[in-house]
Amino acid sequence: MPFFSTTYADLGTVSDKHGVAIATFRHYPSEQLLYIIWNGNLTGKEVIQVAKEGLKILEEFHIPLVLNDKTKATGDWSEALPWLEYEWLPDAMQEGLRAFAYIFSPDVQSHIVSAEFVEKIGKYLPIQLFYDMPSAMQWLQQQHKAA
Repeated sequence: MPFFSTTYADLGTVSDKHGVAIATFRHYPSEQLLYIIWNGNLTGKEVIQVAKEGLKILEEFHIPLVLNDKTKATGDWSEALPWLEYEWLPDAMQEGLRAFAYIFSPDVQSHIVSAEFVEKIGKYLPIQLFYDMPSAMQWLQQQHKAA
């Protein structure tokens, strides 16, 4: 069984200062899902850059579910946490964000900042950490049905 429908819109890629892709956005309308695929060793500045682009997408499409896939990413982006909590999150929720599934990076070092992000955001929004795509999608589908 596929995780997503076959119909999606590629909404662009964000690149770092060297032109290397750090995140790609896909919108799956039938799942009401924004899928963010991260790549590379991320900094706080890059995470904020991607979050700003993601917010523009939420403003345009009012997508309630986000699947944040960090399986191909590493890095300590902890300096972005206050901005994400106090700047990005209120705007994202105002634009319709209702649940956020987060797939861990295989880089154990990045688990600390990921867990801290989930702890902060979880005060305001259903958010869950996962190690695999099937579990994340199942949880998001349950969140969508509950909304």
